[in-house]
Amino acid sequence: MLALTEKHTVTLVIAGARYRMTSDTEESHLRGLADMINERIASLGDKAVQKASPAQLLAVVALGLAEDLSEESRRREELEGRVRNVVTHAIARIDQRLEQDASVEQNAGVQP
Repeated sequence: MLALTEKHTVTLVIAGARYRMTSDTEESHLRGLADMINERIASLGDKAVQKASPAQLLAVVALGLAEDLSEESRRREELEGRVRNVVTHAIARIDQRLEQDASVEQNAGVQP
């Protein structure tokens, strides 16, 4: 989220309803978020938009966004696990190689 140093008032149109809010976030950022929500509402189709109330439309969009967040969190956790595994194996191989090198150096120093 992009922040300004002072608050300002912005009016956003979401699901056909006007929302006036005061925020320290850049207006363009807020408008971009509102556009994202309106795009999701539009993707529900004309019939849904015409028959559902703004609250119903927002509830459906909120559930979709929550599902997206949940899926992305799952993907992130999976990726973090794979990265952790790769790093752990790499460190183990490095440790093994260092032990081998130390053993070779030690054996070379013992020989006359």
